[in-house]
Amino acid sequence: MKITAREVPPRAAWALEEAGVHPLLARLFASRGIRTADELDDSPARLLAPQDLKGATQAASLLADAITQGQRICIVADYDCDGATACAVGLRGLKMLGARPDQVSYVVPDRAVHGYGLTPPIVDMVRAKQADVLVTVDNGMASHEAVSKARALGLKVIITDHHLPVVLDDGQVSLPDADVIVNPNQPGCPFASKALVGVGVMFYVLLALRAELRQRGVFDAASQPRIDNLLDLVALGTIADVGKLDDNNRRLVAQGLKRIRAGRMQPGIAALFAAAGRDPAKATSQDFGFALGPRVNAAGRLAEMGLGIECLSTDDMGRADLLARQLDTINRERRELESGMREQAEQLLESVMPEGEPPAAVAIFDPDFHEGVVGIVASRLKDRLHRPTFVFALGQDGLLKGSGRSIPGFHLRDALDLVSKRHPGLLKRFGGHAMAAGCTIAEEDFDTFDTELTRIAQAGLDPSLLLRQISTDGPLDAQWFTPETVAQLDSAVWGPGFEAPVFSDQVEVLGQRLVGERHLKLSLRVQGQVRDGIWFGHTDPLPAKTQLAYRVNLDEFQGRQRVQIVVEGAVDIAT
Repeated sequence: MKITAREVPPRAAWALEEAGVHPLLARLFASRGIRTADELDDSPARLLAPQDLKGATQAASLLADAITQGQRICIVADYDCDGATACAVGLRGLKMLGARPDQVSYVVPDRAVHGYGLTPPIVDMVRAKQADVLVTVDNGMASHEAVSKARALGLKVIITDHHLPVVLDDGQVSLPDADVIVNPNQPGCPFASKALVGVGVMFYVLLALRAELRQRGVFDAASQPRIDNLLDLVALGTIADVGKLDDNNRRLVAQGLKRIRAGRMQPGIAALFAAAGRDPAKATSQDFGFALGPRVNAAGRLAEMGLGIECLSTDDMGRADLLARQLDTINRERRELESGMREQAEQLLESVMPEGEPPAAVAIFDPDFHEGVVGIVASRLKDRLHRPTFVFALGQDGLLKGSGRSIPGFHLRDALDLVSKRHPGLLKRFGGHAMAAGCTIAEEDFDTFDTELTRIAQAGLDPSLLLRQISTDGPLDAQWFTPETVAQLDSAVWGPGFEAPVFSDQVEVLGQRLVGERHLKLSLRVQGQVRDGIWFGHTDPLPAKTQLAYRVNLDEFQGRQRVQIVVEGAVDIAT
């Protein structure tokens, strides 16, 4: 492990501080690319314009026609939190903009039965609802066969997605033959934010639809519905899907957090905060990623995502509370299952891997693994090994369903594409992004996949990339170890591409003991002051003197708040 410090442009930090930004935040923002206080303006007026998103205006015209002509619209969702929030935004937004309740419905695939995205059987389900217009959210870019079937049945098809399109062997991009595609990552789209996730794309389609209806005289600027009231859902889906926080996504999330903190949120969001034991008045982006998002995702992993969508789309607070408690129960089951699978996976790794450094990439399979949590287990193993990692489970169709997570410098979807070219037919299906991808293979092809993935990683990864590095913000001055400073840090929007602060200091370990059999409780001397610390999920003792990478949070006990160091990594100073 290597602990490094981000560079802080002094002029930018000074300019931000002169503009009234807290001195510590000025330093943090400057190191993340912020140069002027104007860039921190998160007002809705600063959001990118919907007309710049290719296909949004055409989708708006089709949807406006459908609403005014009384046609039925069916949303095809995905079974993760991004898909669930996108579906809820679509259901709520279309009704806000004039669709009757009986005009709008949805279907969501069952992970184990249907697989991912819009498929021909899902089209049959849409047709059974007597729909005239099919709208995908967070899926559809690879659904060529299903789109063709839907159009042959007379359905209008609108794809809203953010995933990369299919690239053929000759390098040409292959797009499904939909009536309209709305995706910032499709060829020729000038939209500046390529990091928009599925729920963000659907939100922008609604903005374009509102503009279309306003142009048609359905309402004016004063009487138009407040689509921004859906930004709590947009914020949740953006963070839960690990969307990069570029300027536009950061503004979407900031607006959602402001509404939640002010008590203006959907009943389902409020119910999920209650189920997670979190205070919405103190909501942070971390609440989305570590509390609400996992509870919604659990439905798609172990049950069916309809529970999550219903929780987020109902206006009945009592029903929302009931559904949120169900999601909480499912999430507890997911955690237990994941814990057991992770232990199995680690035992399997010990038996199949030679001692010393792990290979450049790791793929594991066990017949007892559950398909619904392979992605989470892959993520945990990737964090421990710092290697691209795939975990496979046996699907109901007898094929292996794999989910992978990667490390910086290794594009996982491109690696799968290379596997498919070197071994035609080995990958039955595959897709994803640089850092996360999935594929389906036959059980007898597992060893070939494992060997080929490792070969590609060995060729494509510089040895320096196989050393885990933690980028930090350097030492945290003693004056900032206060509850007030922690509150300032928590109030900002952090996430991928705009990472939450991690500090680094050389410390003296005064005391250490295990708590809960899984966590290391620490007493540390930092800059001459004694501080409490904890390293979650870590049991090995630390040397007396070490360099720590750490976050700070508030530990509340018997009504008192104390700043606590939460360790992210450590390097023995002696080495």
